[in-house]
Amino acid sequence: MTIIAKEIQADYKKRINRVFEFIDENLESDLSLNTVSAIAFFSPFHFHRVFKFITGETLNEYIIRRRIEKSASDLLHKNIAVTAIAHKFGFSDNSSFSRAFKKYYGLSPTEFKRQNPNRHSKISQLESKKGQEYPDYDQYICIIDHLKNWIKMNAKIEIKEMPKMDLAYVSSIGPQNLENAYATLIKWATPQGLMNDQTKMVTIYHDSFKVTEANKVRMSASIVLNKPVETTGEIGLTAIKAGRFIRGKYEIGLDEFEKAWTGLYLWMNENGYKKADSNPFEIYHNNFKEHPERKAIVDFYIPIE
Repeated sequence: MTIIAKEIQADYKKRINRVFEFIDENLESDLSLNTVSAIAFFSPFHFHRVFKFITGETLNEYIIRRRIEKSASDLLHKNIAVTAIAHKFGFSDNSSFSRAFKKYYGLSPTEFKRQNPNRHSKISQLESKKGQEYPDYDQYICIIDHLKNWIKMNAKIEIKEMPKMDLAYVSSIGPQNLENAYATLIKWATPQGLMNDQTKMVTIYHDSFKVTEANKVRMSASIVLNKPVETTGEIGLTAIKAGRFIRGKYEIGLDEFEKAWTGLYLWMNENGYKKADSNPFEIYHNNFKEHPERKAIVDFYIPIE
């Protein structure tokens, strides 16, 4: 790829990042092709092609999926009526919401909410529509007890007030692209003098693995900024708002991240906390490749109301 072609692609990705943010903030609104393409400063025809190239989905497919998955997350983590959730995410009535939801997950929103034993299972609802059985009650209790014990041994959990954090980031769709996103970010940040021993690296999760297929989970590979900067190419600027968070401190292998997140959400539910509408994130304190046991020293944060 030529330098000019790389610059064009980076500019396109930066424009699509604006679209991601706009869609997430306006899921209850009319997100027509004309409206959204204007956010990216593309013609509708050109935008359609660029969006499909970057995301692998048409705009309409992406919006419907985001609405359904965000509603699924609310069903799992909030005590909100199905009617209110339908309205919140732009559905005209319960019937249209239920049809769209059932088409995606294989069961109605009400049935989805009743599947309590599966709230802590990674993409369990997606697996169910492929015909796999949910674990029975005794098996589920055994899994939860094991998880509670693992959390007690491996996590230090506390409620933490966090200040606002300004970030530079690169988007990654799917965990398979996260390493490349960080490589792009570090390549930009190093000559800016932003990389040193004190630099905090942060992964923000805009989707949940519990309700989104892994290769479609959108993440932001980020660094915390201590001064104003100007960005180029696909590097974006964002912020994590000040607020209250559940913080879980871990020293774990990469294969234990799912268990750590699942356990932290279990702790949240059992201790009566409610997830806020903002996104969870991780802050890293070492390079796991340099750890004698290849473990990551990492803090997990869940925003709470």
